[in-house]
Amino acid sequence: MWAYIIGGLCLLYFVGVCIFGGVGTNFYLIWAVMGATLLSYGVLSKRGWFEQHIPVFFRRSFLVCFLLGVVLLVVVEGLIVSGFSAKGKKNLDYIVVLGAQVKPDRPSKVLAMRLDRAYDYLTENENTVAIVSGGQGSDEPETEAACMRRYLVEKGISPERILLEDQSTNTVENLQFSRRIMAEHKAIMEKGAGQEGGASQGNAAEQNDGVRDVSVGIISNNFHIFRAVNIAKKQGYENVCGIAARSDLPTQPNNMLREFFGVMKDYLFGNM
Repeated sequence: MWAYIIGGLCLLYFVGVCIFGGVGTNFYLIWAVMGATLLSYGVLSKRGWFEQHIPVFFRRSFLVCFLLGVVLLVVVEGLIVSGFSAKGKKNLDYIVVLGAQVKPDRPSKVLAMRLDRAYDYLTENENTVAIVSGGQGSDEPETEAACMRRYLVEKGISPERILLEDQSTNTVENLQFSRRIMAEHKAIMEKGAGQEGGASQGNAAEQNDGVRDVSVGIISNNFHIFRAVNIAKKQGYENVCGIAARSDLPTQPNNMLREFFGVMKDYLFGNM
């Protein structure tokens, strides 16, 4: 019975996402796959197909693996939720606004939420510099960074406070490339103030050393904060915090499940 209930809910959620949209990737198709799989399992189970064709050892092994997977899912989702309340610190040197999908004439809903949070922070902390980070996807009319900068400028943020990082394609690159932008900007500012500014002409290691003492806030939607902050720490950001933007409630289950796989991927690949 449980398979019918959960499978039916998965399919209903899939239909809802298709109708109301709001997702930027095809990951939501997993809900249709899960729903169909669970309903098929329910039908085959009721007919006794597994008992007739699958040895007890394999059935029990699968059950153990499934239960372990559920435990892992619960633990990781708990870690993801721990980033929901991140409010950051006041008067940070930089904030990095992570990119998301750009529509033909506007930022996507998810990206607009990040930008609105960035706008609020920048208006409250007038000395903070923003780095808008995101390249151009194959289905996007321009780089995410360009769209983000225009959005913030139109809301009243001075262009001089916004730096562009427009080459990255994922969160790891967002933070890696943004760190270089910080080093170059810091070197220029120090040189302009009459200090030595060799970091902008040094190698990557020297540039990284040049930003060890800066404070950085990472702005993204709440479900993305845990992973983004831990990737930043892995890259050597020493004074970093998350600043959580809100997220779209109807698509939150899809985002949370997708983020689970994102966390597992980045952990296995050594990115966090």
